[in-house]
Amino acid sequence: MELRPSGKKNRKMLIFRSFIILCISLIVIEPLVWMIVSSFKPEPDIFRYIGLIPKRVTLENYIEGWKGKDLGFAVFFSNSLIIVAFAIIGNLISCTLTAYAFARMNFRFRSLFFALMLGTIMLPPHAVIIPQYIFFFKIGINNTFLPIILPKFFATDSFFIFLIVQFMRGIPTELDQAARVDGCNAWDILWRIILPLCKPALITTTIFTFLWTWNDFFTQLVYLTDSKLQTVALALKKFVDADALPAYGQMLAMSTLSIIPILILFAFFQRLLIEGISTTGLKA
Repeated sequence: MELRPSGKKNRKMLIFRSFIILCISLIVIEPLVWMIVSSFKPEPDIFRYIGLIPKRVTLENYIEGWKGKDLGFAVFFSNSLIIVAFAIIGNLISCTLTAYAFARMNFRFRSLFFALMLGTIMLPPHAVIIPQYIFFFKIGINNTFLPIILPKFFATDSFFIFLIVQFMRGIPTELDQAARVDGCNAWDILWRIILPLCKPALITTTIFTFLWTWNDFFTQLVYLTDSKLQTVALALKKFVDADALPAYGQMLAMSTLSIIPILILFAFFQRLLIEGISTTGLKA
């Protein structure tokens, strides 16, 4: 009998918390919903009727936006996918190998190098963009995908190294010792034991690399000057170019299409992403 009031109180608190979370979620998602709904509105109605229920529905924004002004939007999508694919491959290879060295190998000045690596996380990218640009200009690879892709193969994203290191430290070292008894070397231990157990951390690295590279505007603006090489992030800016009449409807339509790959990625790997982030924070 004494548990009933407590149970009712907990139920009321649960309902209240759910209501608060629902309200916050609606506030957060409202701009996204407005963008999607407005992408189906005729151009004059976008700012004339700013509600979520359109007066008229049209697909003209998607048709004209996909055709583009100079190039079809399919070119920009393919460029973004190429850059993202190589960025993911580069980060997975280089960051995993670097993290394996820090987490599982003993070498001189390991703690010092690890501290220096962590220090680069606090270094803003704008502080190194000028020397990087000069370096890439001198070796003649500016206005290509290489300045964006190449650094990924040299473990320049310290955040992912730290994430994978923390995850690897939670894997018992007894597994390594047992594998060495069976004749495995360092490469075999990494490939057969460590990598399968690090799947959540690797999926987290993949998703965040995709997200950050796909949405990157500054770096791509600096290095990609040729229209045929530009990406989705740069192409969206063209719809509101100061030298031409703004096409907000087409911009909203293409922005809606640009978030579809991100939503698909989160839908398929949401569980592993949450597991990778939550468990990594618990590793000592």
